[in-house]
Amino acid sequence: MVYLFLADGFEETEALAPLDCIRRAGISILTVGVGEQFVTSSKRITVKADITDQEIDLTQCDGVILPGGMPGTENLYASETVRSAVAFCAENNKMVAAICAAPSILGRMGLLDGKRAVCFPGFEQKLGQFIPSEKAVETDGIFITAKGAGCVFPFAHSIISYLKNKESADTVLRQMQYAQM
Repeated sequence: MVYLFLADGFEETEALAPLDCIRRAGISILTVGVGEQFVTSSKRITVKADITDQEIDLTQCDGVILPGGMPGTENLYASETVRSAVAFCAENNKMVAAICAAPSILGRMGLLDGKRAVCFPGFEQKLGQFIPSEKAVETDGIFITAKGAGCVFPFAHSIISYLKNKESADTVLRQMQYAQM
């Protein structure tokens, strides 16, 4: 099971577009509301998460996804449950994917030291001792990071490729008529 965390102030596109792609690939994924089941995005769109953060089962966790957005990223970082899930994944070689400002969570936890990573411009100082990449999406070991909302389809492609395979990722994006494959 993959858990996609949603905290008040999340960026809609960075959460919902990858969620759609991952579900199309047949990968088990649940949205997790931090603090409550109804979560409001940065653009004031309210989404009902599949479960709350009190319901996650890390023994079944294959990875976590952290969308960016403000103050969503700060609200994710403030959650002990989110930080514990990220730490669990890092300790157990499970995927950790973060986009836009959310890689700063990994940086503040010291998880990107010595890793290639990207983030939304201006958040680099919060990534710790990372190795900057010029790519829109960077994968280094279990960590997948992306620059921002304009990178959601390559971000989803990288997640599906990591969890399943590149062919499945190619198929999903081709069926969606993604033009830059």
